[in-house]
Amino acid sequence: MEILILGAGVIGLTTAYYLTEQGHKVSILDKNPDVGLETSYANGAQLSYSYVAPLAGPGVIGKVPKWLLDPDSPLRFRPSLDPADICWNLRFMKACNAVQSDKTTRELLQLSFLSRDLLHTLMDTEKLDIDFQASGKMVLHRSTESFNSAVQLLDFQRQLGCEQFALDTDECIAKEPSLAPLKNQITGGIYTPSEEAADCFKFCQNLKTVLLNRGVEFLFEQEVGLLQNNGSSQVSVMLKNRETLSADHIVVALGCESTALLKPLQINVPVRPLKGYSLTLPIHNDSQAPHISITDFERKVVYARIGKRLRIAGMADLVGMNKSIDPNRIKTLIKEAKAVFPEAGNYAQAEQWAGLRPATPKGKPIIDGTQYKNLWLNIGQGALGFTLATGSGKLLADKISGKNPSISGELFSLNNA
Repeated sequence: MEILILGAGVIGLTTAYYLTEQGHKVSILDKNPDVGLETSYANGAQLSYSYVAPLAGPGVIGKVPKWLLDPDSPLRFRPSLDPADICWNLRFMKACNAVQSDKTTRELLQLSFLSRDLLHTLMDTEKLDIDFQASGKMVLHRSTESFNSAVQLLDFQRQLGCEQFALDTDECIAKEPSLAPLKNQITGGIYTPSEEAADCFKFCQNLKTVLLNRGVEFLFEQEVGLLQNNGSSQVSVMLKNRETLSADHIVVALGCESTALLKPLQINVPVRPLKGYSLTLPIHNDSQAPHISITDFERKVVYARIGKRLRIAGMADLVGMNKSIDPNRIKTLIKEAKAVFPEAGNYAQAEQWAGLRPATPKGKPIIDGTQYKNLWLNIGQGALGFTLATGSGKLLADKISGKNPSISGELFSLNNA
């Protein structure tokens, strides 16, 4: 079958990979001049298979007033009167309970563990050069209360297949010596050996080479104008230049841009942009930069070594489709990073970036078909796009090909979003 994928980010590329494995002829369309130039470009770089709990948790609503008043808060909202934004916010608040959070976590872990296995197989098969490292991840806690809460969750996490260990302050520093300057600020940490890190943009670039060798056609600098209902439960793609493209199947993997594109077809997807920020710091002092991935729990900032660079990422701004880099948010990110790893490198040389994470209220992606026989969705992975990419791509490819997927396809249906 001929399949057209809209979007050349990590989700569109992995979907293409597994569709070509199943013998389909694939084309990928993107408005950018190359792959991976949007949200995939400079994300947090952590492959966090065990840390998939949704943003909508039982304690979030109580924190919102404080976040609204603090300009440096990790989560920032912009008040909106848009009915779609209001609906998303209400659905998000409804999902902020322990029962829903537990259910979502269990479902996402199935997809993340599948993704981990698939990524390992893909790397072995294709010999990818993506600055990959399997060094584990440590979540640092500064308060006794948050650390004790994390320790209490260890048994629950182990039941779900996550091997984790509680470390005291000295054990944290023994595991990651670059944390020594923080000794008086660290209460403890949770270490997960199975967590990994890699450069998502390099992954996209490597995958493009693989796909070109498989005969995939890339249609760069082509922007979708609208999806046309052909009146026979089929859709076609009209580009901004008025050219029309048809295919046996069309996959929408355009992240946050999918919402407006699908709305005229009466497909209402609860996907909104959560803008995140990152710094990519050239490491000048190897001993002063972490070798394992670090998450600063209270500050909501993540650190991952990718080759000779340190990726620092954080923040979540619900401010619409605004992709601009807010200098105040970057200033906050630099301040937090300097407080943790001040001698890792020259922060004036760090590459600054902002990207829009496509988030659903429950924190679950939508990997599903639609009421149109040839239109499919692979969107809404949020901050877990890289972590969930291979599993998401394989799951949708199996659905399109009519194969039995490794995990239940209903878990990530549009109706369950």
